[in-house]
Amino acid sequence: MLLGLQNIILRMVAQGDELQATLERLCVEVEHLLPGAVASVLTLDDQGRLHPCAAPGLPLSYSMALDDVEIGPAVGSCGSAAFFGEAVIVDDIERDPRWADFKALALPHSLRACYSSPIFGSKGKILGTFALYFRYARAPSLLEQAIVESCLPLCMIALERHERLREHRRLAFTDILTGLPNRARFNVAMDEMSPGDWALLLVDVDNLKIVNDTFGHAAGDDLIASVARGLLSVVSPRAVYRLGGDEFAIVLDPASVTEAEEIATEFARKVHQPTICAGHTVFPSITVGIAHSEQRHSTEEIRHLADLALYHAKDTVRGGFVTYDAALTSTIAKRYEVVQTVAAALRDERIEAWYQPIVRIDTGEIVGVEALARLRLASGEVLPAAVFHEATKDAHVAASLTRLMINCISKDVGHWLRSGIPIQHVGINLSAADFQCEDFPQSLQAAFEREGVPLHHAILEVTESVYLGGRDQIVAKKIAAMRAAGFKIALDDFGTGFASLTHLITIPVDLIKIDKSFTDRLGDDDVGIAIVEGILHIARRMGVPVVAEGVETPAQADILLARGCTLGQGYLYAKAMPASEMAVLLRTHGQKTDKVVGEKPQDGLRHVGRSR
Repeated sequence: MLLGLQNIILRMVAQGDELQATLERLCVEVEHLLPGAVASVLTLDDQGRLHPCAAPGLPLSYSMALDDVEIGPAVGSCGSAAFFGEAVIVDDIERDPRWADFKALALPHSLRACYSSPIFGSKGKILGTFALYFRYARAPSLLEQAIVESCLPLCMIALERHERLREHRRLAFTDILTGLPNRARFNVAMDEMSPGDWALLLVDVDNLKIVNDTFGHAAGDDLIASVARGLLSVVSPRAVYRLGGDEFAIVLDPASVTEAEEIATEFARKVHQPTICAGHTVFPSITVGIAHSEQRHSTEEIRHLADLALYHAKDTVRGGFVTYDAALTSTIAKRYEVVQTVAAALRDERIEAWYQPIVRIDTGEIVGVEALARLRLASGEVLPAAVFHEATKDAHVAASLTRLMINCISKDVGHWLRSGIPIQHVGINLSAADFQCEDFPQSLQAAFEREGVPLHHAILEVTESVYLGGRDQIVAKKIAAMRAAGFKIALDDFGTGFASLTHLITIPVDLIKIDKSFTDRLGDDDVGIAIVEGILHIARRMGVPVVAEGVETPAQADILLARGCTLGQGYLYAKAMPASEMAVLLRTHGQKTDKVVGEKPQDGLRHVGRSR
């Protein structure tokens, strides 16, 4: 009969039956073998507390009363057996001192005696207890003791298998780096969400790739762990999930929109503190997208809305948060439409390079041009770059747009040079996405070489937003490579970024372009004039030419010229025009140079702003 019992239990363990069902079957089989006895299995946790696992013959209220009881030398039969690590026989519960604090629980259920043995694991750890209760005050018989001894290994096998399964599940649902629940656990949590006021926060760690590239992946791992601790410190005991890479998620249930935004604000305060990552000081930054269940969407839709909010936040308030609302859908839809329009124009080669002249303010001679993208609709209408600027925030679109523009520009400049049209320099705008392309600047150099255009005819214009995007190391290396190849570099929209002067020190440039916002102020008060004078003074000390953008009135031109700025660009001289019209203007107003087309690259800018 014992062999049959063992086979039943081992079969249940092997086929993966639940622990409670397996041990309840064990208790039922033992009670069948021993009429008058009631079997019970309690488990023991790492804190030394007992928990009911299987006792089908005992009242539920009695079993639940034993939950979370701490073991000790006088804690009934089971608590004492687990404490001492040996079998405990109590033949009279009413009189035994070990039951003094618990007999009031047992006696009303006619439980008069109890024999309990500890269940040892394969490594000697006590996993729980197996007990027999009797309706009369008596000690267990030798047969009863033998059957209990035979059941202990079965309990051990079932409990250890259950523990291994729990650990496997824990690891399957745990992020190894942070110890947080992972994407799989997050998916389960979202599936279990019920209707109500709850919020989902998606968190993106800013510039993780740059930390990895600059300081190594150990620093990146430390950054992720630091952010995880910061998030937990705000929302614990609610869960923070690491979805992978630089993404985290927090489910606030319940939570209002206001509470979710307050927590997102607290995230910034906790996380945006300098921290040491693999020996390097890093300034963590996170961006948060929030969606709330009041939108009355499914959990999958809420996840999508939080994604949209995060995407918009990274684009508009990096380091802050955005809460999804209906207006955001409209904004994103418009951007999507623009992206699709530009993508179609790129595919159909309806992107054109137009050119705006850069002139000498004192003589009106054209010393160079800036290439500006234009999009021609199927109807023939031409759109300026400002109309489809949103699309360039998509890295793929931006990079593709630059490639097509470079092909157009190199062909136009090559044609002008072969036709004897005087063209000294063409300005080419670069985006942050261009610096992330592996084949850049080689692709740019190849396009010019195909058309036989010396590289010193190109001035590559880089806005301060490229630097402020946190890519300084990548930008610096690629700019150095471009200058070494023979290209010239212009710092565009100078003065609009908070670290402008730092960029002049860290990234050598060959030309500075004063942003239009300063030119606009020249006629209003002395503040704009003072700033322009300061920029011109710095540029003269560095030996770098300056172009004032957005010159629209003769008064502005006179103020600039009086203060030593001899180069201007703006509607006062001409708007952007197609290559064919620009060729006509260059023939009549283009400044001749006293250097041949093949002049050495290092001399390429010496004659900008000088007449023959």
